[in-house]
Amino acid sequence: MKSYIRITVLTAVIFLVGIILLAVLTSKTVTQDTSRQTITALNDIARTAEAHRSKLDILSGNNYNGDFVILDMTDNVLYSNTDEKDKLTVEKAIQKRYPYQYLKDDSGVWGCVIMTDDGLDGYRMLRLRFIAGMSVGGVIILLGMVGFGVYLNRNVITPFKRMQSFAGKVAEGRLDEPLAMDRDNLFGAFSESFDIMREELSASKQRELELQKKERELVASLSHDLKTPVTGIKLAAELLQMRLSVKAENSDSGITFSRDETNSINDSVDGILQKSEQINSLVSDLFTATLDDLGEFKVNCRDENSAVLADIVKSCDDKHYAVMGELPQVIISIDRKRMTQVVGNIISNSYKYADTAINVDFKLSEGFLEMRLQDHGNGVSSEEIELITNKFYRGKEWADSEKDGNGLGLYIAKSLMKKMNGDLTAESDGGLAVTLIIPLS
Repeated sequence: MKSYIRITVLTAVIFLVGIILLAVLTSKTVTQDTSRQTITALNDIARTAEAHRSKLDILSGNNYNGDFVILDMTDNVLYSNTDEKDKLTVEKAIQKRYPYQYLKDDSGVWGCVIMTDDGLDGYRMLRLRFIAGMSVGGVIILLGMVGFGVYLNRNVITPFKRMQSFAGKVAEGRLDEPLAMDRDNLFGAFSESFDIMREELSASKQRELELQKKERELVASLSHDLKTPVTGIKLAAELLQMRLSVKAENSDSGITFSRDETNSINDSVDGILQKSEQINSLVSDLFTATLDDLGEFKVNCRDENSAVLADIVKSCDDKHYAVMGELPQVIISIDRKRMTQVVGNIISNSYKYADTAINVDFKLSEGFLEMRLQDHGNGVSSEEIELITNKFYRGKEWADSEKDGNGLGLYIAKSLMKKMNGDLTAESDGGLAVTLIIPLS
């Protein structure tokens, strides 16, 4: 806006200088343009004066439509019909470009008649009107520029300054203050887009805060979940250490164990292994989710015989709950290690929340092999079925229960399937059914 004001002032100055130059130049370049009527009147006066040199008052009886003065050769006034106070001379008449004519008789030139009207009044009036018109036109243009400047400032500059201030607030993280929009604002849609952006940024920031909160809750939950198996490992290890110490103190020769003692020790070792596996599962889920967030989680798909899926289910089904259906013999494209992680998460989830038999069925569709794993538990409500694959989400029924969980199992499984160019869907029909869509080679 400051630049526009400078341009307006500069335009006004240039226009004013132009008017002044026009007035000066036209005043210096005026040339005499005596009208025919003036010349005729001058000739009539001269002839009458020459004919009545001694009776010049006779001139008062005629109307010559102009003022004139008759001077002798010493510039004395012989006759005048004008009240001009300044003494007029032939020299002054010539300077003022008055029409004049010398008066003669037989003895020579005896006087001079001078018309005090140079015949340029029309020109002067036209020149004055032209300068006045130019001045008025310039003033109108300047007023138009000022009005346009006011309009520009109100409808363009001010909204942009408002958006600039708004952008500063957004940069500072102040996303709760909406952008004010005028009804007559030319940039209403543009301003509305900025405000929509603010709302989206605010929502994104809120989601980020919620995610950070859930991550903190996850860390707290994992810390709590890890304490349980760690405590179990510690107790089992201390018990083994105590029993071995007692056995060593009461034996004079080599240490021997009865069958019952051996079974007891084996049970303790099994407990340690189970607790260790539980810790490994928790840490693995957390590590996998972190890598996925960082975009560094990689899969390496290769062609495999579909029979590998039966081996994967068998390796993950520690409780032998899986009931295998007929498996089509096809070539699939998977990362075997990641597919094991997917199936393991689903079966582990079923163990935790359903603890029933798991039916594993297969079906070929166009370009894919569908692998359906269904338990016979309570399932989840229809309102939650679309949410259970979200990160950190746990069903309302289990969120406040004593069941261990962090809401990462199905989220990781779905992410891995997408990275293997497949997908994962879930439905609740007489239990929870998870379908893995596996791409064919």
